[in-house]
Amino acid sequence: MARNWLRRAVLVLACASAALLASCGSSSIESALTPSRFIAFGDGFSDLGQNGSRYTVNDGTINVWTAYMASLYGQTLTTASAGGLSYARGNARVVAKPDAAGNTATLTIFEQIDVFLASNTLGADDVVVLNGGISDIVTQMAAVTAGSQTSADMIANVKQAGRDLGAQVRRLVQAGGKHVVVAGAYNLAKSPWAASIGQGDLLLEASSRFNEELLVSIVDLGANVLYVDTAFHYNLVTAVPANYDLTDATTAVCTSVDPGPGIGTGAGKVNSAQCTAGTILSGLNYTLYAFADGLYPTPRAHQLFGEYAYNRVRARW
Repeated sequence: MARNWLRRAVLVLACASAALLASCGSSSIESALTPSRFIAFGDGFSDLGQNGSRYTVNDGTINVWTAYMASLYGQTLTTASAGGLSYARGNARVVAKPDAAGNTATLTIFEQIDVFLASNTLGADDVVVLNGGISDIVTQMAAVTAGSQTSADMIANVKQAGRDLGAQVRRLVQAGGKHVVVAGAYNLAKSPWAASIGQGDLLLEASSRFNEELLVSIVDLGANVLYVDTAFHYNLVTAVPANYDLTDATTAVCTSVDPGPGIGTGAGKVNSAQCTAGTILSGLNYTLYAFADGLYPTPRAHQLFGEYAYNRVRARW
């Protein structure tokens, strides 16, 4: 049964991805797009430090993929809390509250877009970057672990979250977005968190179903939307990290244990938002590792994905 749903999911993802890439040109063609601004919405995967720190090793580098992608275009992306245009917030869910850590004050992705559109319009050369899914999956997994819902309930809720993110993509296009870059959830079965709780199969299904529903819901928006396949990229990185000049894609390198709810995976777990170059496992060179905590990447892994996304955008537009 598991193989059947996975096969169907792969086919759907492949077809939907192909539709979204229908007008994609060769990467050898010089890009015609010169972005005037980068604007970002999302969760901890894209948070540039709304509350002062990022979900990675906070070492002062360009250490989150959205900012790194923008930097490759010669652009600077900073948080909305500092007057910039990155609205992404750690633990944010797509439309539901509370967030993955139980905080009702965290702006959802829907609300982040609300704030931007209330006082801004989208220009023809703006690049909008949108990610989501991680926090919704973490929240649903926590409910399963607590015994308050079944695995089937989790998958149904995750699928709805995927459709909800698709609705936000459509909303941005309707608001004038011409270059909307969408990143779904990476395969959370590959995370150190999945290994620690022994739920790889369920997290694989949840990640796949979220992305499947997202893609199906935006399949007709290919003229303005580019899907950057986070799951594909991280599957490659975690399968053979040496191909990316990494030595390890299973160990969380930070030692910054958060006594509170942290990243939503439970109290007393490592939270990379509290991690610096001085809170690393003894003897490790964190630039050679993929994961900062149980969910979020190291600066180098972020940069690798930012470069991947940059190349996809240049090939597309």
